[in-house]
Amino acid sequence: MSKLKINIILFGIGNIGSTLINQIIESQEFFLESKNIDFHFPIITNSTVAFFEKEGVGYSWETNFLELAVPFKVEDIVEFAKENEFENLIAVDATASDELIGHYNTLIQNGFNIVAVNKKANTLPLDLYKEIRSNLKKYDKEFLYETSVDTGFPVLQTLRDLYYSGEKITKIRGVFSDNLSYVFNRFANEEATFSSLLKDASLLGLMRSTFKEDLSGNDTARKLLILTREIGKDFELSDIKINSLIKEEFLEKNGILNKEAIDKSFKIAKITQADNHVLRYVGEFDVEKNKLEVKLVSEPVSSAIGQLKGSDTIFEIYTKSYADVPIVIQSASACKQAISRGIITDILKVAEKIKNKEAVWL
Repeated sequence: MSKLKINIILFGIGNIGSTLINQIIESQEFFLESKNIDFHFPIITNSTVAFFEKEGVGYSWETNFLELAVPFKVEDIVEFAKENEFENLIAVDATASDELIGHYNTLIQNGFNIVAVNKKANTLPLDLYKEIRSNLKKYDKEFLYETSVDTGFPVLQTLRDLYYSGEKITKIRGVFSDNLSYVFNRFANEEATFSSLLKDASLLGLMRSTFKEDLSGNDTARKLLILTREIGKDFELSDIKINSLIKEEFLEKNGILNKEAIDKSFKIAKITQADNHVLRYVGEFDVEKNKLEVKLVSEPVSSAIGQLKGSDTIFEIYTKSYADVPIVIQSASACKQAISRGIITDILKVAEKIKNKEAVWL
């Protein structure tokens, strides 16, 4: 059987995108031998410019990009793909761009499957969210996004498998932020002030641009929304009650953190909780109560969430079959290499579906 050529159009060549290119190039022979799949990157982009190479980029892609990339619009990418009669197209969104998700329907309508790290398409208002699904069905295309909840392991696939098997899911909860996991794990075991731990996390680069998103609870809320929509629930982001870690009284008039106020509040929360309990910041969907919430909780140290270490994240899925014992998926903080491998897993799933469709026509 002839090899299947897959054309990957990569949006975003930051840490994750560049790792993805290098991992696929380095593993190209393995994919050919094990899957009979030949991957090509005919277009790679950052937020402003794109490098077009009909035969696909190679090991020198970084130098070529710097020297030959040109300003682009998504329409230019669609046109280049048409002119060169590219088949088996997968657009990989390795960005956090609001603008790019606005072009998903255009890509789908022009023959592109989509694999995304970007979580924003799955937290769009329901009408836009459903429009993408409608176009996927109409044009017979795939959209996979396992890494959109910032993991390299199959949380969403596990949830979908349970849901589509007819299993009754009663609750989803967990610590979804590796940044806040780090902060609260240290806060539980050290005498350090909460503000000093936030500073340490920032200095370590754990929070970077997501600092405010994590502390506000918005990042956890978005991941919770993605999880709930996977089991057929039509919620909006506004349906989630978000109890922000940074309350108004913790901020000065100029928006600077009032360290004394925040440290006092978290010290009280720590010393007034029950013995052998620790503070955790969780997202939770109680299916039976139809209630979604992001909140600070006090957890027994004997529980799975209470036993978290380092920057670990954890997802708990409660079901009717397993009663009060959750299915637990836990992992250390996903590095760029792990996220990239998760993207490759999604790419391979799309490639297998393309292969199966071709086999039907042969």
